[in-house]
Amino acid sequence: MAEKTTSIPDYPRGITFEQVWAALMENREQQKETARIVEENALQQKETARIVEENALQQKETDRLVKETSMQIGGLNNSFGELAQHLVAPNIIEKFNELDFDFTKCSLNVKIKELETKKNLAEIDIMLEDGDVVVLVEVKARAKEEDIEKHVIRMEKVRGYADKHGDKRRYQGAMAVAITDDSIRELILRQGFYLIEQNGDTVKLTIPEGFVPREW
Repeated sequence: MAEKTTSIPDYPRGITFEQVWAALMENREQQKETARIVEENALQQKETARIVEENALQQKETDRLVKETSMQIGGLNNSFGELAQHLVAPNIIEKFNELDFDFTKCSLNVKIKELETKKNLAEIDIMLEDGDVVVLVEVKARAKEEDIEKHVIRMEKVRGYADKHGDKRRYQGAMAVAITDDSIRELILRQGFYLIEQNGDTVKLTIPEGFVPREW
């Protein structure tokens, strides 16, 4: 009967147990470092996602504040416009009647609408009326050139509306301003508008020599 033998693995010669153990430990440390880096990257991604979400919430809040502020400013503008009209209106009839007008009616915030479409054709801050003449007054805290141009267009629209409905009265324009300068003052008068300016607790009509009001 043949004798049974056991083979022994042929390990590389010259490598000690301590070297093999050291290599295993080094590999283990590398795996631990890799795991730490993966975990750190995951935490960084989580932090990045948190920052993105936080920025989105901040942007949403900023948008809300901007919208709210715009509404508040709009409300202040409307309040100022109404205040200006009520400051101008009580004295304006008296000032115009000193120029031999005979105004008996003063209306605020007049809206003229097309009968067919019901759309606003023009909005008038103050409308003065007597039997033959209508003066449309635009009230501004600080008038700009474009405000003057818009009032010219407004006058033309109202004139067209009046003609369409058989209104033969003469239409004139005026601008009431709280703050102005010489250039704007000149532009207002050049367009043939009466200029109404603040004068202490009341208002005054600025009418230079040779001024001829424009009629529509």
